[in-house]
Amino acid sequence: MSYSYLLLGPILFQDFELPPSVSWGGAQSLTVHKLPGGLRIIDAMGRDDAEITWTGVFTGSDAGLRARTVDLMRADGGLWPLTWETFFYSVIVSRFEADYRRPNWIPYRVTCTVLRDEAEAVIQGTLSIGATILSDLTAADSLDTGIDLSGTTAATSVQGATTLGTSSYAQAQSQLATAAGTAATQLATIGAQLTTATDLGQATTLAGQTAQLATARGFLGRAATNLANASS
Repeated sequence: MSYSYLLLGPILFQDFELPPSVSWGGAQSLTVHKLPGGLRIIDAMGRDDAEITWTGVFTGSDAGLRARTVDLMRADGGLWPLTWETFFYSVIVSRFEADYRRPNWIPYRVTCTVLRDEAEAVIQGTLSIGATILSDLTAADSLDTGIDLSGTTAATSVQGATTLGTSSYAQAQSQLATAAGTAATQLATIGAQLTTATDLGQATTLAGQTAQLATARGFLGRAATNLANASS
């Protein structure tokens, strides 16, 4: 796999638990009106997210406990954060299947039904690259991460910040890299705490913090990509 973590509620998947791929996407709900002569009128009714699915293997001395925790999440029917890299959804665990082979080796399959795409950012096509970057910074700053983005926002707001070769561009690029690095460091720290948490309440709190940081890192990463594209 090319990513380093996947988080579902209080469960941080790691090692063999990380799937080789995650299936996601969906369709556009369409109403098709067929008219005489083969003409059509198509009404786009909105997004219809597909279920998110993946497979992996629970390993280690606590494999059974972690598998049962996910199954209890399925039985509870509650709403949980699901995040990996720049993706962040609110989901319900609609299906969980496990194949108990031995105490420390339990292959599994998870299916999640999407309620919301929390990381979705609707950017109007008329917005400039600079406005798009500021929109992502605003979204990241609205999350409860404790990261101060005031300097980053100021650096990307000045004239020339999206023009390659200017000192303003170099400063904006540096500020974005620093902010993204801070988010990654905090995410790794909390992720390590989550793997050793023994209390479900503490684990749930840490999972929420991880989701917030993962989403912020996604917005910061997209802002950095847009800044790089602005120079091309």
